[in-house]
Amino acid sequence: MMSYFIYRKMAPFGSSSLLTVDLGQQYVDLFAYFRHTILHDPTAFFYSFSKAIGGDMLGTWAYYLMSPFNFILLFFSGKTITTGIFIITVLKYAFAGLTFAILIQKMYRQASWLIPGLATAYALMGFTIANQLNLIWLDAPILLPLIVLGMEQIFTTGKIRWFVFWLTLILIINYYMAYMICIFCILYFIFASANHYTAIKEWFTAIKKFVCGALLAAGLSSWMLIPTFYILTQSKVQYTETSFKFKFEYFPFKMLSKLLPGTFNFQQMPSGLPNIFIGAFCLIGFILYFSNQRLSIRERLTAAIISLFLFLSLCFEPLNLFWHAMQYPWWYPYRFSFIVCFWMIFLASRYLFSMPTFSSKSFVLTILIFLAGLSYLWFNLKVFKNYVHQDQFIIGSLFVLLGFLCFVLLRQRPSSSWLITVLIILDVFVNACWSLNNLSYVSQSEFGKYTTALNSAISQIQKKDAGFYRIGTTYMRTKDDAMQAAFNGASHFSSTFETQIPNFMQKIGQPEGDGFVTYSNGTLITDSLLNMKYWSKNIDTNQLVNNTTTNATPILPALTYRPDLTDYKLVGQDTLTQTFKNPYALSIGFGASSQAKKFDGRTLDPMQYQSQLYGSLAGQSKAKLFTAQNFNEVIFQNINQTTKLTGSVLKKNNLSKAGIVTFKFTPTTNDAYYLTLGQELNPDNATFTVNGKALTQYSPYRNTVVVNFANHSKGKTVTLKIQLKKMNLWLQNFTLYRLNQRTFTKIHKQLAAAPLKISHHNSHRLTGKITVAKENNFLMTTIPYGKGWHAKVDGHSAKITKVAGTFCGVQLTKGTHQISLTYWPPYLLTGTLISLFCLILILVAIYFQSRNKRQIKI
Repeated sequence: MMSYFIYRKMAPFGSSSLLTVDLGQQYVDLFAYFRHTILHDPTAFFYSFSKAIGGDMLGTWAYYLMSPFNFILLFFSGKTITTGIFIITVLKYAFAGLTFAILIQKMYRQASWLIPGLATAYALMGFTIANQLNLIWLDAPILLPLIVLGMEQIFTTGKIRWFVFWLTLILIINYYMAYMICIFCILYFIFASANHYTAIKEWFTAIKKFVCGALLAAGLSSWMLIPTFYILTQSKVQYTETSFKFKFEYFPFKMLSKLLPGTFNFQQMPSGLPNIFIGAFCLIGFILYFSNQRLSIRERLTAAIISLFLFLSLCFEPLNLFWHAMQYPWWYPYRFSFIVCFWMIFLASRYLFSMPTFSSKSFVLTILIFLAGLSYLWFNLKVFKNYVHQDQFIIGSLFVLLGFLCFVLLRQRPSSSWLITVLIILDVFVNACWSLNNLSYVSQSEFGKYTTALNSAISQIQKKDAGFYRIGTTYMRTKDDAMQAAFNGASHFSSTFETQIPNFMQKIGQPEGDGFVTYSNGTLITDSLLNMKYWSKNIDTNQLVNNTTTNATPILPALTYRPDLTDYKLVGQDTLTQTFKNPYALSIGFGASSQAKKFDGRTLDPMQYQSQLYGSLAGQSKAKLFTAQNFNEVIFQNINQTTKLTGSVLKKNNLSKAGIVTFKFTPTTNDAYYLTLGQELNPDNATFTVNGKALTQYSPYRNTVVVNFANHSKGKTVTLKIQLKKMNLWLQNFTLYRLNQRTFTKIHKQLAAAPLKISHHNSHRLTGKITVAKENNFLMTTIPYGKGWHAKVDGHSAKITKVAGTFCGVQLTKGTHQISLTYWPPYLLTGTLISLFCLILILVAIYFQSRNKRQIKI
């Protein structure tokens, strides 16, 4: 695999990188955050303000960052982190093969040149190749063989120590993949029971040890699992499916197509078939296993039932949903296919190392099964045309032929196993190269230049201001840029993201979705409220590009159109960015009216929500901060005319001609003007330009967003053009608003009168002083509410109130107060105590065992 990566010029060996899809859009930023936490800010293990406007991090660590391989990243900073990812990827391939080889050698003891081949087939199975970009999942294939070996030792030696150790490790490293492995542990225990069964008493003893071992592993990992489970109740658990259909998701025989080499590509990522490629030789061995009469019929029947269950799980909706913890995967379906691959290669290995009988009848029957399968694929190639081509079928058929010849050769000349290993490796390597060639990757230059520019812009701000504040950017590579550059931002994307923040961002008109928010459509009000003290703006995305060609990708890709940034003060500039300081940014905490506790904006549109929330904090809930405006002129070209814009449906008169509607508006003030756009008004349905330039906005969005339209444009005509891409366009929630600057400034001055002056802060604790009067004696913060936050006022515990369904607030009395806000993950103490209790139990058992006072084997 390293030779393939070098051939593909992956960093550090060339101009490309391994970054693609989620690895490039999510994981690489979290890896940078991992490095920052370990080296610079250990408190970020518990909480981070780089996670949108703030969020618990223990669940994020439990899913993304607990792999011990990640410590390699400590040696690679900034743009060189791609080299660390290269090394980790290669090592995870290597260790998967190593652990499978250890399992086979420990179970069968005889040395054979087949072992490297079988181990490589496992390391390069279809799941691993398809999910190389999901690097966080690849610890599971490494630990699965060791967990199975630990289960075998329950029957062979009576000891559970290694089963407990390895199961604990996967539970800590990645609870999601551990869930799937735990299901398989039950299946494998049933298989091992059928294999090792001697008497009912011994079987019950094995059951007791298996259950005790599993409970001990769960207990030892409770310090991570219990607080993580709580966080999941605030995020992923809320997406759990409670209804499903008893149906096949596709015709089961279609999965045969995934047994051909090179059948993975971008089209297979969102909703493809399971990646179960293991190579022809192993597949033949898997089928021959069931005809091996040297193995008991009880074992083979049990294996057949388990195999049927696994294959049904790959196509029967209720079982598939069960393996995914009752949630349909967002992309990358059938994530448990590594277990199916392991099972098939494991049974093939068991056949090969159990002195198999070689029945000509079973051999011919296996040939007929393969001929039937290949015939089905040949006559249905058009069905699989998106990922299977004729050359793949031919090469796959050739490897099948060679696989059968290998079994003949192995029977006649066992010493030729080294040659068979070469064939096995060649088969799976061809699949790896073919599949990975179907993917495109982020260039090292693109990633490196952006990362360097982002870190430079952020560090300039942080060097000048050591206080607590948030930073916005008008450019973006990923939604986790804040984690990449270690600053407090407002955007985020992860699978463990609490739903509370996307819900709030939707209410104030920001793009959001299941698991992500993008703070790209802020207003002067939301910037003020959310402590967005600085903005970094890309200077000229049309000229500053990677090279001289006009079609080159900008170093800092534009995210949003924010003319209202001209209300902020320019405080810094370099060749790529300008830095603006927001004079309206409120402190992370400030004295507010107690009216804020009663605010409920569930029925409000984004502009009303912003206006009433901001006003209620100052005791002016009826303050009108936004006023609807009419356009001065609307010109329809090849579109039906309408006098009412908002909510109307524009229709082309002639489908073959362009349909354009032009909105002209001449502001009468220098105030900021904003448009609201419903989800139908998106780039898929129309193009938007302002004064002839593309209106840059994040897309897609599933709810109404707020777009900055104009600022400081008094007397200047601003022209918006919308060109339809389809026959119709719904002007959903299409309204123009003016911000009442005078009212906004007055309210801001009132809210800024009593700031929480932060004296000390880290990722999970803030302390400071505040002086409040009777009319603003409620401490309002823009720290997201969470059960883990604890407040102290003048050294005494204080109750935290949830404000606007989102933020933490504390009731104060008139005067000056010392405030302390600290976050500890909920149930962390409970989980830690359980883990310590289990650890003490083990140590006590070991102690008594060493003194021969007990017969329990650990």
